[in-house]
Amino acid sequence: MLESYSSSAYFGQSNISEQPTAASPRILLVEDDALLNDQLTALLTKQQYQVTNLNCGALALSTLSQHQFDLVILDINLPEVDGFGLLNYIRAHSTTPVIMLTAFGAEEHRIRGLQYGADDYISKPCNFTEVSLRIEAILRRSGFNANTTSSRYLEHRELKLDRHEYEVTVDGCRKVTLTPIQFKLLWTLVQNHGSVQSKPYLYQMVLEREFSPYDRSLDMHLSRIRKSLVNLGMPQDRIQTMHGKGYIVR
Repeated sequence: MLESYSSSAYFGQSNISEQPTAASPRILLVEDDALLNDQLTALLTKQQYQVTNLNCGALALSTLSQHQFDLVILDINLPEVDGFGLLNYIRAHSTTPVIMLTAFGAEEHRIRGLQYGADDYISKPCNFTEVSLRIEAILRRSGFNANTTSSRYLEHRELKLDRHEYEVTVDGCRKVTLTPIQFKLLWTLVQNHGSVQSKPYLYQMVLEREFSPYDRSLDMHLSRIRKSLVNLGMPQDRIQTMHGKGYIVR
């Protein structure tokens, strides 16, 4: 049974500044894990993509024969028609970019997917920042600008982030402009709010270098971000340090 999630229903209690427009990239997500399907649909819709989400390979095949998409995200183990079958169909009829979802450590699936023409793969369980960055990179290579107004803002509780201006607004009225590195760090944490982001991962994603336990750069950036935002009214415990693990935005 296909489960359908409308963006307006799913985000009834979330802060979304804009709805997808006709110019927003169209993404087909095919994933039969209901929880992951929900989570990815939420993430993509919040970033203003037009999302069609399915949980059945046969239904996806029918949909692909009738509609065009700017990106397809495929799980491999799907009922009726698996991800490789769908990938073969896509490659026979279009040049639409495809990202494969593979189980962690499933090297043979990744190799096979790339051999069949997949553009990229993401290992499950997924890190949502990695998912976002990989999607943006592929769409950018396909001619879409990732930094359009459709993905300009990110909101969580009292915070609103503007990625064009590197600006953060607290409670809708008090603003601060961060450095590009500080903004990238905060965006990554807010985008993954409720989930601890490890220091090694943040070093790679934000500072673009390997983590060293003797390097305090990330701690200093985080300290300055927290101080600036607390001075504007953000609660002290909104950004928390999880000792030995990393950071989390609550």
